[in-house]
Order: sequence, then C-alpha cells, then structure tokens
Amino acid sequence: MTRQIEIEIPITEIGPVYIGQVEDTEAATGCTVLISPDGMPAGLDVRGGGPASRESELLKPLAAANAIHAIVLAGGSAFGLGAAGGVMDYLEEEGIGYDTGFARVPLVVQSDIYDLSVGKPNIRPDAAMGYEAARKALESPNFRDGNYGAGCGASVGKICGMDTGMKSGVGSCAVRIGELKVGALVVVNALGDVYDWRSGCKIAGLLTEDKSNFRDSSDYMKCTTAVKENKFTDNTTIGVIITNASFDKSQLSKIAGMAHDGYARSIRPVHTSADGDSIYAVSVGSLKADQDLCGIVAAEVMSEAIKRAVLSAQSAYGLKSAKDIVVSNN
Repeated sequence: MTRQIEIEIPITEIGPVYIGQVEDTEAATGCTVLISPDGMPAGLDVRGGGPASRESELLKPLAAANAIHAIVLAGGSAFGLGAAGGVMDYLEEEGIGYDTGFARVPLVVQSDIYDLSVGKPNIRPDAAMGYEAARKALESPNFRDGNYGAGCGASVGKICGMDTGMKSGVGSCAVRIGELKVGALVVVNALGDVYDWRSGCKIAGLLTEDKSNFRDSSDYMKCTTAVKENKFTDNTTIGVIITNASFDKSQLSKIAGMAHDGYARSIRPVHTSADGDSIYAVSVGSLKADQDLCGIVAAEVMSEAIKRAVLSAQSAYGLKSAKDIVVSNN
C-alpha cells in the first residue's frame, strides 16, 4: 500500500475555527482565543499536577454539552481566568452560544500559563483582553507563532529559577494527509528543557550560570534525592489539537491523550507536579477518519509545534531565546 503524501498547511486552513491574539508586551502576558461560531465537539486530557483552568467539566463524556464555542489560552495563572468572561460577552453580542430558550449561552473553556514572574505580576489577562482577542478572531484573525498572545510571557528551563531560564512562545504546525487535516497550537511554558523531536538535540532550557550554554534539567534534579518542596512551580504547557475529522468528546479526549506523546518527545522532564500540562482536541469538520491515525499525527504535529514555539520566540524580559543559544553554539 502506497503511503499518502503528507503536506504541511497553515493551521488556519483546517476548518471553520478562527484565532485571535492580544498581548501586553510591557506586562509580558497575553491571550489566544479559538472560536467556532457553530460549536465544536471537544475533549481534554490533563497530565500536569498544577493546571489553571475553567469549565473543564464540560468536556467530560458524561457532561451534557456536546460542543463548545471557544477555547481561551492565556497568561496570568488563575488570575487570568477572567478573560473567558470577555470572550463570552463578545460571543453573546454576536448571537453565538447554546440556545437555552431564554438566552444564548456561549460555552467557553480556558487554560492558563503562569507568567507572573516574567513581567508585571499585577497585570493579567482580563475580560477586556479576552473580548478584544475574540473580536480579532472573528473580525481580523491574526494568529502567528512567537511572542504573541498567550506566548508573550512564556518561558522554559526554570528548575533553578528565572535567571537561568529561556524565552519561549506560542507555536503551531498542521498537515494534510489525503483529506485528513490535523494541526496543533501550543504555548510552551515548561519547567523542563525542549528538544528537537527529530534530531534529539536540545534547543532551549536550563542555562549555565553565565548563560552561554545548556545544562540538563533532569540531571540537575538527580543531584539529590531529597524532597524539594518548591520546584519553582511557575510553569504549564497548554495546547490544542484541531482536526477536520468528525469525532465525539470521548474520542477527542483519547486523541488529546495521544497528543501528550508529543509533549513527552519534546519536553524533559514533563508532566511534573510543577506543571499544569493540558491538551484540548477539537473537531471542526465532518470527515470520517481513523481515530488512532489522528492521534498519531496529533502527537507529531504537537512535537513540531513545540519546536516552533521556542525557535520563533524572540529574546525578551532578560531571557535569551533559542536563536541566541543556537547561533552562539554554531
């Protein structure tokens, strides 16, 4: 049997899901919103020990809601969860939501990263920022990789604190195999180091004290077996898998779980108690496709999106980017 050609496509070409981003570069925080006006079935898989999230119960297979209208990825940790309120306000104005007979209620889920240690900790994504990101999503979609949206204050390699961490951001990758389209969008804010999933080379993470080269976060943790009470719990990698294949919540939750293999290939250590690693998976099409194939591809595009999140990031807030280290080591 001949293998079908895999073609890369922009993540915005998968289906009717619209992405808007807003960031406050001075405060080092931001918001990325994905909207499906007609609703999209969605699943969720959380592997980290410290998630900051909203309305996660909606995505459990036993919950009544069969579809949601928006996903919000933001900074601000738990403080930033108010951004979803602004998204709901905008969607309500546009007549988007679940018709209860008395009002249309937009169903909006959210996950946040901790970026309070990067810029101004007292300024976080709020309803106004969520509203503006939602407006941009539908009126002038502006998604791009790098220091944008929820990736504005993202960082990695923080087991020793911010002084030896590195700048990260938001990244994406999408492919088409025959008629099947699968893409990943991810905000990389990990405790651990980031590796190129194909070559195995480290591309971002814990730096030496002079910030000229890499150290290994896992090796550093092995220096003692004593309990470390505070692992600098300012982390969390959050992502979304988008496909044009038709799946229900249960199937999408499984696909989200398989996409965590992409995290494991690219981030070490990952899924620690100091991370809130979460992946949503959404269906925005009607194509009949194999669930397991979709999960395999989801893990691959997630790994590539993680790579691009760090390689597209620019140095900021005193944190070096992968571009700085890669160039200096060549």
